[in-house]
Amino acid sequence: MKIGAVFPQLEIGADPKVVRDWATTVEDAGYSHVLAYDHVLGADPANRPGWTGYTDKSLFHEVFVLFGYLAAITTRLELVTGVLVLPQRQTALVAKQAAEVDVLSGGRLRLGVGIGWNQVEYQALGVPFRQRGALLEEQVDVLRRLWADPVISFDGKYHEIEEAGLNPLPGREIPIWFGGSADAVLRRTGRIGDGWMPQSPPDENARRQIATIHQAAEAAGRDPQSIGIEARLTLGAVPEQDWRAFADGWRDLGATHLGVNTMKMDLTRPEEHAQVLAEVLPKLT
Repeated sequence: MKIGAVFPQLEIGADPKVVRDWATTVEDAGYSHVLAYDHVLGADPANRPGWTGYTDKSLFHEVFVLFGYLAAITTRLELVTGVLVLPQRQTALVAKQAAEVDVLSGGRLRLGVGIGWNQVEYQALGVPFRQRGALLEEQVDVLRRLWADPVISFDGKYHEIEEAGLNPLPGREIPIWFGGSADAVLRRTGRIGDGWMPQSPPDENARRQIATIHQAAEAAGRDPQSIGIEARLTLGAVPEQDWRAFADGWRDLGATHLGVNTMKMDLTRPEEHAQVLAEVLPKLT
């Protein structure tokens, strides 16, 4: 099982030196990949009673720009979106940005995608919230076609492309993984996904979810074992004495990857995230 580090978006700040030092420390420590969350806009909760989740005070580095930066200062780390809210973004532009990051990083991008939850963000970006699930499936098809061929034509429900293509091409099919726990996401992962990104403990419910993915894969004529699983260990939510058991539990369920999240640990300085990650990795391997 490969172990990666979750980029501490909300707590690292905007100093590029701190971001650089975090990335180089993580790479030198032996982590296999970096996973970053995605949000474009945060809602002001002042006039939204009961608002939960991220707000305008939540700092998010834009993932493709961030990965362009990380591609230049690292040599080995895989760069993973976990997850890109794909339906609120223009598909051909995502294909272009992803291809460019993959080219400039030497083939180190893994694209985790999901439908998101923030209606305010969708509204501001001009995308219908209720259509996001159906839109995402067509987007995945368009992305893969644009990455595969120099020129494509596509006539779908949400996309129309006539004899056009990307340049440069990534030279490979960039892996697309799905985040989410709904049965529709699990079945979609089995049918068309390269992997799944759960955010839950390695329990019987996780075992059932994996079985749903495998059943959908078999029904689609795919090898279930070809579908990766990236679990997430949030250190601040799991007692320290249980960290290794959490990782081993996902190993036993067949997880191929694990992301380690240091946010919500009451760390007082952004540099401490890198320090904690360097100390934790030997305890999980």
